[in-house]
Amino acid sequence: MMTAPTSMAPILPDLPPPTLGVLGGGQLGRMFVHAAQALGYETVVLDPDPDSPAGRVAHAQIRADYRDGAALHELAARAQAITTEFENVPAASLAELARTCVVAPAAEAIEIAQDRIREKAHFVRCATAGGIDPAPYSAIESEADLRQVPDALLPGILKTARLGYDGKGQVQAATRAELAAAWQRLQCAPCVLEQRLPLAAECSVIVARGRDGQIVSLPVQRNLHRNGILAVTEVYEGNVSASVARQAHDATVLIANELGYVGVLCVEFFVLAGERLIVNEMAPRPHNSGHYTVDACDLSQFDLQVRTLAGLPLVQPRQHSAAVMLNLLGDLWFDASGAARTPPWARVLQLPGAHLHLYGKRQARPGRKMGHLTFTASDAQTARQQALAAAQTLGIAPF
Repeated sequence: MMTAPTSMAPILPDLPPPTLGVLGGGQLGRMFVHAAQALGYETVVLDPDPDSPAGRVAHAQIRADYRDGAALHELAARAQAITTEFENVPAASLAELARTCVVAPAAEAIEIAQDRIREKAHFVRCATAGGIDPAPYSAIESEADLRQVPDALLPGILKTARLGYDGKGQVQAATRAELAAAWQRLQCAPCVLEQRLPLAAECSVIVARGRDGQIVSLPVQRNLHRNGILAVTEVYEGNVSASVARQAHDATVLIANELGYVGVLCVEFFVLAGERLIVNEMAPRPHNSGHYTVDACDLSQFDLQVRTLAGLPLVQPRQHSAAVMLNLLGDLWFDASGAARTPPWARVLQLPGAHLHLYGKRQARPGRKMGHLTFTASDAQTARQQALAAAQTLGIAPF
């Protein structure tokens, strides 16, 4: 179990305003900046993109590579505390920053989340302590590992150990020949082969853990993925059974505690027949499935990220509205012939309960996350009806 400092004094909103920093300028960084600014903090973003979504709304942006020593020194000099918006930021950079300022989550937790082999091993340790098992798997780092893969793992999904997300770095394999070809296709990089399981559903849990070990959690999210990318999240009473919700919540808390984690953590699960849960992966940051919290809860996942980073009090968030969230991919900006178009936002925004969030990205590409659309209502049926109407208008497949 990792250790984290517990004696840090809270970084309270004050005059002049303290500054919070974030590594990464994407949409998660943008929403963190908005949440920090709402509490009165100033913000600084480190990102090499001069037109990053977060950099355009922050008080300042340092335009440099995440490994740039001078840029890291400048960030540490400007910010009293620093977080990250994505797990593939160099862990060594976080460790360097932590020498002189508060950093959460810690580099050690990021390193585990960056590597599926280490992540699976952590899940196995947690399962031994009473948690939930990952899917049966085998690590493949050599030709010898490839030859020793158990037959029972096929058909399976071969995933690169590092840098895979949103379905990238993943290849299906039904036979040993296909597995060998898939490993070659992935350039013989270290990989994990997971047994392919018949899924009844998918869900995720987001928790926030402070330096004192206090944990608060958001409601369990029911998720639908298409082509490896989150498409729909539904959050309301009864979206999953009480048994599934309890198991997923308790397993997520155990995973966070065993890491000695500080910050916002999301853990994703597969639900099999008979309400058996399998832990899939974790994200050491706010998560796409938690974006609904901005509109449906009194504290969003980004509010919690600010609070854990600054050492502010953690209180249990309350969901005040049923919510259905649709991911908006770059495909929507093109018609059937591939010609560029503007999605019919006016028609979408006529629907009651619609909350449109676009991320300020300048260019749409198929599969690129451009925004999300959340529908809130007093009951699940109404939220779903409005979300389905919006999906039909936008050309998103029903769910």
